[in-house]
Amino acid sequence: MSSVQIRDVRKSFGAFEVLHGVSIPIEDGAFVVLVGPSGCGKSTLLRMLAGLENITSGTISIGDRIVNNVQPKERDIAMVFQNYALYPHMTVADNMGFSLKLRGASADEISTGVRRAAEILALTPLLERYPRQLSGGQRQRVAMGRAIVRDPQVFLFDEPLSNLDAKLRVAMRTGIKELHQRLKTTTVYVTHDQIEAMTMADKIVVMHEGIVEQMGTPLELYDKPDNQFVAGFLGSPAMNFLKGKVTSNGAAGFEGPNGVKLPLASAPASSEGRPAVYGIRPEHFTIADDGAEAEIVVVEPTGSETQVFAKLGGEQVVAVFRERHQFNPGEKIRLKPDPALVHLFDDATGKRLNA
Repeated sequence: MSSVQIRDVRKSFGAFEVLHGVSIPIEDGAFVVLVGPSGCGKSTLLRMLAGLENITSGTISIGDRIVNNVQPKERDIAMVFQNYALYPHMTVADNMGFSLKLRGASADEISTGVRRAAEILALTPLLERYPRQLSGGQRQRVAMGRAIVRDPQVFLFDEPLSNLDAKLRVAMRTGIKELHQRLKTTTVYVTHDQIEAMTMADKIVVMHEGIVEQMGTPLELYDKPDNQFVAGFLGSPAMNFLKGKVTSNGAAGFEGPNGVKLPLASAPASSEGRPAVYGIRPEHFTIADDGAEAEIVVVEPTGSETQVFAKLGGEQVVAVFRERHQFNPGEKIRLKPDPALVHLFDDATGKRLNA
């Protein structure tokens, strides 16, 4: 196992720069997830770490060694791709042991490595099958087994669950996390799915348009997003945003769209009348007599909770309730945000204003 240091890394394709000085420290044994929308540069960064893309400037280190000019096969990394990349004419055992065979390992070493990986991933009964005889989840476990057999310093995962159905994604998510807890190998995982990021990561790195917006533990980013982009990207349903201005005469408050009054625990210094964006997560609404009037538009019961889409001050918001309520479209309810859980952002820059 080894730490990974990404320092001021830039990547350009001709005159077009896609990564703008990215720096990410990855501790030995950590599970780090790079997350962001399509085109943010996360997969490009992973490919640079693997040696599949050249670095325009900056350095990438694995352990104590800068690997900018080191060939992929000499970086001691193992990569799991979205499309599995299994050889169709080889059995599961042969697929898993192929990298050791290329290294010149003995038959006994290959057999021992394959058996160990198969036991970890519950693939022992499948070793003599071919990829065409496996389900999608089994093929993904074979791809992971091929990586484990190499016993690398770093695992790289490039959106490995994208091709699986929803139920299998949940199972594989748990399996990958459990695998990391057993092996303790440094892992860098790329996804656009913020649920995968929140549930799997020790540290999340949120990327957007070639820069790092914020990095930290899942709950740090969820509870204290640095800016409006991070706040809106993490969470499902997404955070509600209402534009308006701070009112700090007397008690702190917020005047939202069409004059709707919303509570604030505290206002930034000298912020009376300051244009701002009021952020509140759907689960942080309650129904209260002193709440703001909202009109229900759509009700979506999911079983464990109910999602209510409503018009508040003329803008659509989503509220989530664990309790059972009888909601009907067209009805009026009073929604009250929890002032202690409100997020306030600068209207111009999107930067967080409250502590």
